[in-house]
Amino acid sequence: MGGVIAGFATISVIIAVGYAAGRLDVLGDNGRQVLTRLAFSIATPALLFTVLAEADLSVILSAPLVVTALSTLAAALIFVVVAVIRRWGLGYSTLGALCASYVNAGNLGIPIAAYVLGDASLVAPVLLLQQLLIAPVALTVLDIATSEERRGVWQQVTTPFRNPVVIGSLAGLAVNIAGLDVPALVMDPVTLIGGMSVPAVLLAFGISLHGRALPARGPDRWPVLLSVLVKVTVQPFLAWAIGWGAFGLEGEALFAVVVVAALPAAQNLFTYASRYDIGTTLARDSVLLSTILAAPALVVVTVLLR
Repeated sequence: MGGVIAGFATISVIIAVGYAAGRLDVLGDNGRQVLTRLAFSIATPALLFTVLAEADLSVILSAPLVVTALSTLAAALIFVVVAVIRRWGLGYSTLGALCASYVNAGNLGIPIAAYVLGDASLVAPVLLLQQLLIAPVALTVLDIATSEERRGVWQQVTTPFRNPVVIGSLAGLAVNIAGLDVPALVMDPVTLIGGMSVPAVLLAFGISLHGRALPARGPDRWPVLLSVLVKVTVQPFLAWAIGWGAFGLEGEALFAVVVVAALPAAQNLFTYASRYDIGTTLARDSVLLSTILAAPALVVVTVLLR
C-alpha cells in the first residue's frame, strides 16, 4: 500500500500548491491558461519524446497490452453509447469517453507500478497505447469538432501531424525505431523541458479548483458521474474479465493489468479540455473524483487479487 499512498500524496501536494496559488492570485488572471499552454505545446511534447525515444517497443506485442487496449475501448464505448443517446455532442462526448477510460499512467502510474507492482516498466504498454494511438485519434476528433471552418479531406488527414503532443510522440518513436543515439547536448535540454509537464498540469488543475463549486454539480453532473463510475469500477472489472477469461492471465500478470485499469483519469485530460475550450468542468470534476476514489479502488483490487 505504500506505493499507492506515496503516489497519491505527491499528486495531492502539487495540486494543493496550485490551489493556494489560485487563491492567493500568485500567477494573475491568466496563470492557469499559461500553464496549460506551456504543458500542451512545449513541455508534454518534450516529455513524450524522451519517454518514447527510450521505451522498449517490444511491449507493444504483449498480451497485457491487448487486454489494456480492449478494456479501454470497452469503457470508452460505454460512455459514447450513453452520450449518443443523450446527444451530448461530438467534442464533449469524445472528452467524456477519455475521462472514462484514459488512465493516469505517467505521474501516478509510474510510482504505483514501482511500489505496488515492483516494476515501473509494467506501465510502459499503456503509455505507448495512449500516446501512439488513443491521444492522436482523440485529439484529431477534438480538432475537427471544435474547428470553426469547414475542413477539406487533406486538412482532416493531416490534423494529427500539426498537434504538438502527437508530433512529440511520433518524433520519439521515430528516433527509437531508427536506433538513433541522440546527443546529450540535445537530449538534456529536452529532458529538462519535459520535466515541467507534470508539475505544470497539476498546478493548473489546482488553480482551476479555486472558487469552483463542489464537483458533480450543475449541467455536467450526470456525464461526470457516468465517467467516474465507468473509470473507477467498470474498467478494472473489464480488465479482469478480459485478462482472466479471454487471455488466461493469472497471478502477477492479471494483477498488473487490473491495477493499471483502476488508475484514475489522467490530469492532462483537463489540459486537452482547456486547450479546445470544451468540457472543462467535465474533465476537472471527473479527474478529481476518480483520483479521490481510485485509492480505495486500488486497495480493493489488491485485497482481492493478492
